[in-house]
Amino acid sequence: MDFASIVGLLIGVAAIIVGQTLEGGKLSAIIQPTAALIVLGGTLGATAVSFPLANVLSAAKAVKRAFKEEVTDPDALVKEIIGYATKARKSGLVSLELDIKGIKAPFLAKALRLAVDGMDPKLLAEAMEAEIDNSEERAVMDAKVYEAAGGYAPTIGIIGAVLGLIQVMANLSDPSKLGAGIAVAFVATIYGVGSANLFFLPMANKLKVKAKREVTTMLIMLEGVISIQSGLNPHYIEEKLKVFFPEGGGKAGKGAAASKVEAKDKAQAKK
Repeated sequence: MDFASIVGLLIGVAAIIVGQTLEGGKLSAIIQPTAALIVLGGTLGATAVSFPLANVLSAAKAVKRAFKEEVTDPDALVKEIIGYATKARKSGLVSLELDIKGIKAPFLAKALRLAVDGMDPKLLAEAMEAEIDNSEERAVMDAKVYEAAGGYAPTIGIIGAVLGLIQVMANLSDPSKLGAGIAVAFVATIYGVGSANLFFLPMANKLKVKAKREVTTMLIMLEGVISIQSGLNPHYIEEKLKVFFPEGGGKAGKGAAASKVEAKDKAQAKK
């Protein structure tokens, strides 16, 4: 579980609730189902108009990925690849066929399978790089959906506030209801701005960060497999893979924040 996402969201919501209480307001004053319906429903509708249904559904599923911590230990990954390289150097590339079944990472298993099957290194690289591009494109599109929602939500919140004020104006004959009516009307604005800045936009940024980590991890796997296929010395392969982690490796992608383009340039420079 990604505790940063959970704790950050809880802190943001709690700050608003505590602030409301300290100002002497009641929690019930900002709990308005009608305002929530207008903002969330309107934002969903606007987002659905902006993107194909498949992209909207994909973004909805991506919520799980944002709150799930997929920690990749680069040291362990490199060690695993070096193990395959050592075995292939001693017993031949075909000896890795049985090891492929036990590989947990689908991308690494697929790349190694193609290498064992004798695919040309250049064609293998092109095929797997295309898969990396597709994976990155899907992740970026998911992030764009949330960015769009974060842009629509505040505006929909204003629409909700205006709708509330219309009802207030309709009851001008009863001054006792004006104050409460205006307060309720502006709750929609809070929902719109709050959902955009506490959920939609942060969600987009988190998906982008995780996409970069995943791309870097896949590039390490691909570079490792190509190096194994080329019969390079395991120690040299280890040095090659270290370029993907300029800060010296470490847990949870300390150096994995490098972009895909930077990682590719470094890999090409070492070839």
